Amino acid sequence: MVLYKNIVKKISVPADKKTKQKEYLPNGSLPIVDQGHELIGGYTDDLSKQINCQAPVIVFGDHTKCVKLINFDFGAGADGIKIIQPKDNSLNIKYLYYATKYLTLRIRDKGYARHYQFIEKQELNVPSIPEQQRIVSRIEELFSSLDNAVETLQKTKEQLEVYRQAVLKEAFNYSEVTDIVELQSIVDDIRIGPFGTMLHKSDYIDRGIPVINPQHIKNQEIHPSTHVSISEGKANELSTYKLRINDVIMGRRGEMGRTAAVTTIEAGWICGTGSIIVRLKPEYDAVFYAQMLSSPDTVHYLKEKSTGTTMNNLNEDIVKHIPIPNITTKKQKKIKEALDTKTSVCDNIEQTVNTALAQAEAMRQSI
Repeated sequence: MVLYKNIVKKISVPADKKTKQKEYLPNGSLPIVDQGHELIGGYTDDLSKQINCQAPVIVFGDHTKCVKLINFDFGAGADGIKIIQPKDNSLNIKYLYYATKYLTLRIRDKGYARHYQFIEKQELNVPSIPEQQRIVSRIEELFSSLDNAVETLQKTKEQLEVYRQAVLKEAFNYSEVTDIVELQSIVDDIRIGPFGTMLHKSDYIDRGIPVINPQHIKNQEIHPSTHVSISEGKANELSTYKLRINDVIMGRRGEMGRTAAVTTIEAGWICGTGSIIVRLKPEYDAVFYAQMLSSPDTVHYLKEKSTGTTMNNLNEDIVKHIPIPNITTKKQKKIKEALDTKTSVCDNIEQTVNTALAQAEAMRQSI
């Protein structure tokens, strides 16, 4: 067993070689490697930023504990990385790479503190070069099988989403409905969440009254965040934007068709700036119409009518005129029951897939 710091050498990163994140380019001549989770953080066209080292090297994220094996010319992010190599030819670079990843699992996560100081004090078993190569080959063989399994699971999730859309399209096939009306005819109110002077960044607190924006709406469900919330006093000021039972909340920016029915109110959720409240008349079911407003036909309509050059945006007027079938409560219930049966199968499969993905990550660490 040997101390980590005794078998590696650190490559210095001069200040003039570092590139600040705000200076990153989306494309360029020289990739920038930083402590982020992506292999490449960005690019620069300034070739003088290239780190003077012989690849391959290991880049360790001092704050993030990310470990990267880099086998190409690169520049360095502004701060927070250690560039290391084996001190001599008695250590295989890939063996050191996997060993470093292993050591990151053995040290405590110190948040945004620096972690390399704990890595270099760890002891590591360094067998002969042939044994190192055998270990690396076995790790990569197991990882390859694991990666193939993960790819299959990810494809399954994509197929589930396609199936969900097909189910919705079949359920809400407008061509078979004769009574098509505008959304405004079956609602009591449509309004965009508070913005401008009504809700400032400074109003947000942790663990207050949740504010529901598009990122909190997924698969017709609301997933509030304790970090995106406001005080009870501020929520009372914005009482006209409080969600009620049988409201539909719709994301108005970015991905079209993010909708959910409000079936329970926990601590009086507030409609966020990026969302729209659709307050249905009592005889219309929010769960049913939330599904309808996320159907492929409606999503297509919203994409065509939305404004904005870099991101789709909706306003109240666009939403008011969404064409929808005017369906009786009896038929709503029948369609909803059929949808619930099919979508619940999707939900159960997706939960199984997510569990398997989590197990795959645990297995990777175990390997």
